[in-house]
Amino acid sequence: MAFSGIEATAPAAPTHGADDGIAEAVRVLLSGLGEDPAREGLVKTPDRVAKALRFLTSGYDRDVDSVVNDALFTVDYSEMVIVKDIDFYSLCEHHLLPFFGRCHVAYVPDGKVIGLSKLPRLVEVFSRRLQVQERLTSQIAETIAAKASPLGVAVVVEATHLCMAMRGVEKQNSRALTSAMHGVFRTDARTRMEFLNLLRPGGGGAVRRDVTEHATDAEHS
Repeated sequence: MAFSGIEATAPAAPTHGADDGIAEAVRVLLSGLGEDPAREGLVKTPDRVAKALRFLTSGYDRDVDSVVNDALFTVDYSEMVIVKDIDFYSLCEHHLLPFFGRCHVAYVPDGKVIGLSKLPRLVEVFSRRLQVQERLTSQIAETIAAKASPLGVAVVVEATHLCMAMRGVEKQNSRALTSAMHGVFRTDARTRMEFLNLLRPGGGGAVRRDVTEHATDAEHS
C-alpha cells in the first residue's frame, strides 16, 4: 500500500535583487561596525560576500522536479534503503551564521526506488537556503514521500550551530538532532529501531528484515 498524504513544503523562492544591492548592504553593514569599507582589505569584501551568499542560498533557484529528473525506477524491493552521513552546510535564518553536520535518509520502497545520488542532491537543495534545522528535516522527508510514494520515510539530521558555539550560550561541543518519521517508520517500532540502530557506529552490518512484514504486524496490532 503506497504511503501518501505528504506534500513537499518548500517555500517559494524569494525574488533576488541585483548582487549590487547585496554588496551595498554589506558596505552599510561594515560602516555600521565602525569599519572603513574603502580600506584595502575590505574594498572587495562586499562583492565577495554577495557572491558567497548567492552560492550559499542557491537552493532557492533549484527545482525539485529537475533534481529528481525522473530517476524513479520500478524495482521489486521492499526492504529499507539508507544513505548515511550526507554532509551539509546551511545558514541559520535567525543570525545568518552557519550550521552544518550530517543527514541520514531512509525509505521503504513501494514498487519504485529513487536514484541514490538524488538523495544527497535533495539534501543540498534544502540546506542551501536560510533555514532552521527542524524545517530542513521535514522538507527532505516530505519531498521524498511526495516524489517516490514509499511505504515510509525517515530522516535524521545532526548539526553543530555556530549561533550556539560562537555566541549566546557558547557551547562548542553541543549538537542538535532532529528527526522526521513517516509511514512504517512512525507506525512500526521495529522498523524505526532498525533504522536508528543502523545509524550507530558499526551498525551498517546489522541484519535487515523485510519491512513489509513489519508493516503487516503493525496493521494487526
